[in-house]
Amino acid sequence: MIKIVLLGAGNVATHLYKGFKNASNIEVVQWYNRSKKAIEAYKNDVNITDNISDLVDADVYLIAVNDDAIEALTNSLPFEKRLVVHTSGSASLYDIDMKHYRGVFYPLQTFSKGVDLDFTTVPICIETLRKKDFKILEILGQSLGCTTYKVNPKQRPALHLAAVFVNNFTNQIYRIAHEITEKHGAEFDILKPLITETARKVQEVSPYMAQTGPAKRNDKKTIKRHLKLLDNPHQEDIYKLMTESIKKTHGR
Repeated sequence: MIKIVLLGAGNVATHLYKGFKNASNIEVVQWYNRSKKAIEAYKNDVNITDNISDLVDADVYLIAVNDDAIEALTNSLPFEKRLVVHTSGSASLYDIDMKHYRGVFYPLQTFSKGVDLDFTTVPICIETLRKKDFKILEILGQSLGCTTYKVNPKQRPALHLAAVFVNNFTNQIYRIAHEITEKHGAEFDILKPLITETARKVQEVSPYMAQTGPAKRNDKKTIKRHLKLLDNPHQEDIYKLMTESIKKTHGR
C-alpha cells in the first residue's frame, strides 16, 4: 500500500483524489490545502488540514498547485528526505526544494471539476532523479489505469507547450465557432460530428496529411467570402493568421 498526502485543491488535485480513492493499493492518508473550505466536503472520507505543520507521514507528497506556488510550498514542508512531487507540465523538477527527493507526476489531460474523467485515457509523464522514485510513481500511474511515460527535462515542457496548442487554443477556436453560429442563428451542435471526426482522423494519419480546407487548396474566393462574413476584427485576425500558417505549411 502506497500512502499519499495530497496538497492542493484545484481541478487536478480533485480528480487525482477521486482516482486514488478507487485504487486498491493506494491510500490518500491526508489532504492539505491552505483553505480548508475548499476540501471541507471530503472531511468524512479523508483527513483534511490547512496547517502545514500537521502533515502526516506518507510515501509520496503529491503537490497539485499553481506553478508559482510550488517552490514556496516545498520550502515550507516541515520535513526533508521524503519523496515530494509536483503535477505541473512546465515547472522544473528543481522548483522543488533540494532537501526533498524530487519528482514530477504530470497527467497530460484537461481537467474540469464538474466533468467526469476516465483515467485510462490519461498519459502520465514521470520525471525523477532516483530510479526507486520512478518505480513508485509508475505504480501510482498504473493504479489509476494510466499509461506512464518516462520523460526528461526537455521533453516534458515541450509536451506541455504542444498540449496548449491542441487543447487550450483549439477550445478557443471552438468558442469562436460557437459565437459565429449563435450570431447567425445556426446550431453549434451541427459541427460536433466534424469536431469528433477531426480528432479521430489524427489517430490514423499525421496532422499534416489530415489538413483540408480553403487555405490548403488556396481557394481565394472562399477565403474572401469568409473574411467578409466576419465583422469581428479579432476573429478576422485569427482567421488570417491561421490561413497564412496553413498556406506556409503546404507551400501555397
